[in-house]
Amino acid sequence: MMNIFEALRESHEVQRDLSEKLVQTSGDTTERRELFELLKNELYAHAVAEDRYFYIPLMMTDSGLNITRHALSEHHKMDELLEQLTETEFSHSSWLVLAKKLNETVHHHLKEEEHGFFQQAGKILEDKKKKSLAKQYLKEYKKYKASSKDSLT
Repeated sequence: MMNIFEALRESHEVQRDLSEKLVQTSGDTTERRELFELLKNELYAHAVAEDRYFYIPLMMTDSGLNITRHALSEHHKMDELLEQLTETEFSHSSWLVLAKKLNETVHHHLKEEEHGFFQQAGKILEDKKKKSLAKQYLKEYKKYKASSKDSLT
């Protein structure tokens, strides 16, 4: 059975891949629109599930409070960038600038999580808890991924 860190890393790889592909696009194309929707849905499903089944349990501990607050503020930055991208025409020159900023923010956040937060959280959470959180995270993540697919069709 997978632990919470392994479960989170799976989505991290998808986020890296989609955000990299997105900044390689140009103009108002089907490819750009599809990649943006996929990335937006991936980030949303991941953030909701991660906040509930990784950060909130950590927030309940004194030693987890600071890393949690920092990570949640980065989630908020990504949400704001996604909102700006949603409101900007796909063909507008500032769209790619915003997409690159999102790409940088995503990469920075994932690196920080994987090389800092995870190690700290690993010391806070018991092994049994890491496995149960993974199970809850994956269930929630899949639920939001499914509901975002439904809204696209």
